[in-house]
Amino acid sequence: MESFPTIKNILLLDSEGKRVAVKYYSDDWPTLDAKLSFEKSIFSKTMKTNARTEAEITMFDDYIVVYKFVQDLHFFVTGGSEENELILASVLQGFYDAIGLLLRNSVDKRTALENLDLILLCIDEIVDGGIILETDGSAIAGKVASNGIDGGASLSEQVIPSLGNLIFASWFYLYRLFVLRVIHVHKTTQFPHCRPSVKRWPQRGSTLQDLS
Repeated sequence: MESFPTIKNILLLDSEGKRVAVKYYSDDWPTLDAKLSFEKSIFSKTMKTNARTEAEITMFDDYIVVYKFVQDLHFFVTGGSEENELILASVLQGFYDAIGLLLRNSVDKRTALENLDLILLCIDEIVDGGIILETDGSAIAGKVASNGIDGGASLSEQVIPSLGNLIFASWFYLYRLFVLRVIHVHKTTQFPHCRPSVKRWPQRGSTLQDLS
């Protein structure tokens, strides 16, 4: 019988090894103390490695752990010793890419904690009961967005009001310029001696000799 690749856990820790968001899919760590001990141990083992430019892979307590560091966040994906390292690495990359999209590239602890609901939804879209569902970061972020954020408002619905405000501000600015222009023309008509010495507005390509 063919078996599917499975994940033991997905961990997101801060630069001190403390939890930001974690999900376990195995009874290998039956208690909270066991989970915390594993997180502390894997953080201590990897904290001095150079996993910022690209993901690293290590064996730890008969598990394969793939990890990557970004700012003050440490991403981990753990699988059994028989799992394919490339598949685990694709899960890690998909997780990181989706978080980057959802947090608009502000991938740091403070922003992550402010958007913890998005991160937990993101993990749920990647793995269900240990079974890998999706590894494409764009697809994961899109599914999280479609689930609704902030009481049912999707990402697009949150962006549209901001875009509308920007358009309104632009039109209001142009309207002010138009009003100021009308006032200027009115004043120069009423008081000819206040007209500027320049005879006409310069046209594109005009030179000083053309305006004399």
